[in-house]
Amino acid sequence: MAYNMKDVFYLDTEIETTTSAGDGVATLDLSSYVDPIARGKAKGQGLAIYKVQWDIREANDNGPVAAATTGTLRAGLISFSGLPATAVGSGSISNNTLTGTNDLMISGIDFYAGGTAAGDPAPHTWLMPSADVPYVVVRDQVNLMVEVSTAMSVNTNVGCRIECAIVTLDQSTLNQLLRTQTV
Repeated sequence: MAYNMKDVFYLDTEIETTTSAGDGVATLDLSSYVDPIARGKAKGQGLAIYKVQWDIREANDNGPVAAATTGTLRAGLISFSGLPATAVGSGSISNNTLTGTNDLMISGIDFYAGGTAAGDPAPHTWLMPSADVPYVVVRDQVNLMVEVSTAMSVNTNVGCRIECAIVTLDQSTLNQLLRTQTV
């Protein structure tokens, strides 16, 4: 699973918050990249995620969230199967889902609006895979989950760009990943 520039590609997803508190989920389908079933001599394959770059910006704009904006949110990219996409405010994320102790967490950030200059402060990243130890997804989707705990004063887009590569997995590694990525 060595990091190799010729094999790395990018995927992305985002979700828009509203001016109210609540949870939301955006789903990214990985079924064309992941095949956890070994067939004959062909091994199963997973999606190695090396890095997640986060972006929080004002909705329908390319600019950063203005300094006068208020609100707080936590967002995470999670290897998860079966949770439907929902708009922020109409979803429900279970307690202890967006935490570093959740084995399904790939990356997580906190954002506190109300900095002293445009775009300040940046999201605080509290969990991230690495080029040396990527998070390998063997399920057919990942979810971008957002929990807005204090309503944002403007609609914002929370997005992420995922640096990844398709990797071949031996049967024992594949079985272990399938067990750990089950809800």
